Amino acid sequence: MSMASRACILLILTSFSICFPNAKSIHFNVPSVFNFGDSNSDTGALISAGIESINPPYGQNYFQKPSGRYCDGRLIIDFLMDAMDLPFLNAYLDSIGLPSFREGSNFAAAGSTIRPANAASVSPFSFGVQVNQFLRFKKRVLQLLGKDKEIDKYLPMENFFEKGLYMFDIGQNDLAGAFYSKTFDEIVASIPSTLLEFETGLKRLYDQGARNFWIHNTGPLGCLPQNVAKFGTDRSKLDELGCVSSHNQAAKIFNLQLHALSKKLQGQYADSNFTYVDIYTIKYNLVGNYSRYGFEQPIMACCGYGGPPLNYDSRIACGQTSILNGTSVTAKGCNDSTEYVSWDGIHYTEAANQFVSSQILTGKYSDPPFSDKMPFLLKLKF
Repeated sequence: MSMASRACILLILTSFSICFPNAKSIHFNVPSVFNFGDSNSDTGALISAGIESINPPYGQNYFQKPSGRYCDGRLIIDFLMDAMDLPFLNAYLDSIGLPSFREGSNFAAAGSTIRPANAASVSPFSFGVQVNQFLRFKKRVLQLLGKDKEIDKYLPMENFFEKGLYMFDIGQNDLAGAFYSKTFDEIVASIPSTLLEFETGLKRLYDQGARNFWIHNTGPLGCLPQNVAKFGTDRSKLDELGCVSSHNQAAKIFNLQLHALSKKLQGQYADSNFTYVDIYTIKYNLVGNYSRYGFEQPIMACCGYGGPPLNYDSRIACGQTSILNGTSVTAKGCNDSTEYVSWDGIHYTEAANQFVSSQILTGKYSDPPFSDKMPFLLKLKF
């Protein structure tokens, strides 16, 4: 199915949201967005930090070159920004090319966790560090505003910090990484303390004037080719869709407690809006009903090495060339990534992100739902 055809289907699906009942919820007429997370919403932080580099075919679809995103094109956050008529968010650590932070900033970094990083962490930019970066960002902006008109046009106005939307998509790496060294019971037992760390960060942002909170839960980790390859060699450990049951169960337990936290904070801070978004259900539905939405490969990676059924080999990442068993091999991209849900075995394709975004925008996967706050529905630009 072509991208144009898929876009038409998604627009029709999204437009159905107008029929859903109205509910008091977050307002989307926001001047700015401040995002916190991991590779699901990183628009260039880990690359700008010099910690990693990504090569073609990353970025091949929309940007025609690597953009700092772990994807062949746009991420969910890019589609959401576009739907709100706001420009794509620049990474906070971006320093080249006169990045504008007028409409917000992105503190998400690939590999980041809610818990503080340690020596073995992929990213040093844990959630607490990202919050610290925001606090410095805000302080510096307020110091600079009004000093130079040329600089002002690249900075958010003072009231943008209170009126802005604070988005969060983090926690996946806390769970996925834990499976390499902990038992299932140990992972479940660690969830409350992980979410306490998250709550602490949210409260720090509230104390700085944040009032509109947008929280994505974590997706079905067991459906990622990376986890199926490592933990799914025993078929009895897979569910009916071919996903690792234990990983998905841990994600669901995490999400239940994250949802409860969101409701608790909404009760504590009546002057704020906390919107919880059920990304898990959207993504699991995509994997389970992939052909209905125009996809052909629900779990196999588009860009990887090894061929069916997973096309994933942990020894060689997408776009890289390595010597395996004495032979030089390259993990290449597939011919048509729009047929695939998984891009590189860990991250979703642009086509899959487009689908997930369209479902988010219906409002029915959020608590509270927000279809009454969607004036931009009819001008989606997928």
